[in-house]
Amino acid sequence: MPLMRVDVLKGHDEAYLKQLLKIAYEVQGETLHTPEGDRYQILTQHEPFEMQILDTGLGIERTKDVVVINLTSRPRSTKDKRNFYRRLVERLHAELGLRKEDVMFSLVSNNDDDWSFGNGQTQFLNGEL
Repeated sequence: MPLMRVDVLKGHDEAYLKQLLKIAYEVQGETLHTPEGDRYQILTQHEPFEMQILDTGLGIERTKDVVVINLTSRPRSTKDKRNFYRRLVERLHAELGLRKEDVMFSLVSNNDDDWSFGNGQTQFLNGEL
């Protein structure tokens, strides 16, 4: 049950943003093996001064199309994470024209007792999920 947060700069139209989220959801299912309907995404648009995404000395120049994807999830294998990063960047580039250099990821692992999907219950622990 990954929770995906996507941060972008303001200025993209609704169709572009919906397609970005759709692609991210599809790649998540394909590479991280999440079930159909396991879609928890939050998109936040920012003013340019609100996102300072530098290159950490890697020589990566960002544009106004920069996208930061933060995924909170149960632990995943290194292979699955790498496939997720690679495949999502490939599709965003091919389908939206997004530069590969403009996509940054952060994955945060947590455990089953870190999730409650409602009613103050821990559905992974009580057998509902």
